[in-house]
Amino acid sequence: MAIISTAGLARSFSTKQGTVEAVRGIDLTVRAGEILGFLGPNGAGKTTTLRMLTTLLAPTGGAATVAGFDLAREPARVRRRIGYVAQAGGVDPYVSVREELVTQARLYRLTKAEAALRAEELAYELDLSELLDRKCAALSGGQRRRLDIAMGLTHRPEVLFLDEPTTGLDPGSRAGLWDLVRRIREEHGTTVFLTTHYLDEADELSDRLVVVDRGVVAAEGTPAELKRTYGGSPGASLQSAFLAITGRAPAPDDTLPVAV
Repeated sequence: MAIISTAGLARSFSTKQGTVEAVRGIDLTVRAGEILGFLGPNGAGKTTTLRMLTTLLAPTGGAATVAGFDLAREPARVRRRIGYVAQAGGVDPYVSVREELVTQARLYRLTKAEAALRAEELAYELDLSELLDRKCAALSGGQRRRLDIAMGLTHRPEVLFLDEPTTGLDPGSRAGLWDLVRRIREEHGTTVFLTTHYLDEADELSDRLVVVDRGVVAAEGTPAELKRTYGGSPGASLQSAFLAITGRAPAPDDTLPVAV
């Protein structure tokens, strides 16, 4: 069953130099319960597509449904069913982990008692229980990312969007986040839509990959399928397959303001 479906999804921007077609027509299907890796070089349309699917940016063309609701006509219903963890995170360094989790739960209209209980549940699930009364400023990078994800899971979303979740983390913290993502899917059936520039991460975590380039889907399939088709064999590197598909290496720093 498809939990995300798009047909010709597009977004253009007006600039002083004219119209920029950041996304020219994305056709995409994401199945319920899968971990989808969404890849593309800078300027490919990856970030713009993510912003549209999370209702942060209105499409200028095409159509999409997320968790059974129309993206353009029912954005509020979409937002109730998705969690979004941005690359930069969003925790307040001056409050405790407990305060952040309770505040997030209250924003989703849980009562004070329900919010306190949900904070405890999330802390247990994401290995934050011993950190509940620690200020967020004192957390390590990996601990902050677990808190970011906990906040995205507060309302038990059907789809969790993770934008570059391990950027800047050390190898041990990255491995811990990978295990966490797998566990979220396995224990709760959550669909995970993952964007990353780390091809080893995409290869390790994703059930299926979608590669976008120049505003359209350039290739899709399992990691093994893409490596076999574009890299020459299932044992080829995903890097070689990615280069064959796009002709460009993934860049670790999204610096383009519009067509990203």
